[in-house]
Amino acid sequence: MLAKRVIPCLDVHAGQVTRGVQFGRAERGELRNLGDPVQLALAYNTQGADELVFFDITASAHGRATMVHVIEQVAAQCFMPLTVGGGIRSVEDMGVLLHAGADKVSLNTAALANPELIRAGAEKFGSQCIVVSIDTRRTGPDTWRVYSHGGRRETEWEAVAWARRAVELGAGEIVLNSIDADGTKAGYDLEITRRVSEAVGVPVVASGGAGTLDHLVEVLKVGRADAVLAASIFHEGTYTVAAVKRHLQAAGIPVRLRPGD
Repeated sequence: MLAKRVIPCLDVHAGQVTRGVQFGRAERGELRNLGDPVQLALAYNTQGADELVFFDITASAHGRATMVHVIEQVAAQCFMPLTVGGGIRSVEDMGVLLHAGADKVSLNTAALANPELIRAGAEKFGSQCIVVSIDTRRTGPDTWRVYSHGGRRETEWEAVAWARRAVELGAGEIVLNSIDADGTKAGYDLEITRRVSEAVGVPVVASGGAGTLDHLVEVLKVGRADAVLAASIFHEGTYTVAAVKRHLQAAGIPVRLRPGD
């Protein structure tokens, strides 16, 4: 069995890492400032993170320039793969971030508006560089709808169907974000994670809801995810990446542990 990945996530707004609950809004003062993204990235690199994800939640021209600078600094000092998302609207945008040092780019709203952007990116850079991030919310007893614009707008897509379509177009990985669970520390949405994981033939990264070590075990075992993405439990110092990996290993989940961890 392939090793499961542990991935810290940094939401960057105005050059700082922030955190909210259930996709809180910067304009409403619902985000907490958690520090400098470069320093946090270096800390997670030292802790043995398998990858690092940056989401540019400013997603503006100014935000893009800030994010490029952050990625350049992190890539020069860290040795883990970097994924960057937020406001990517063209193949040219992808190229700018990959040139800055990102290993993968994450598409969300722009891919929903223009699904062919997934194909264009995969043809230009390879499927291994193209991640599709899906923000989903349970809208009925057995229904999960996809949302765009940072969770603000409901779309016509059902989560499993959109994941399948994204992979057909060339996505090499899916990041599945539960809006309901985001920032709550109450656990991942195991059911939709399992459904998407079983429906697609590419890795699925579970996101939203990590609060305890057992939550990560559950989403990898029950949810059948290939990787876990978490923010608050790392940023607030509740757990280190190494501590998470030791717990996963003790639960029988294969992980990459470095000597001494």
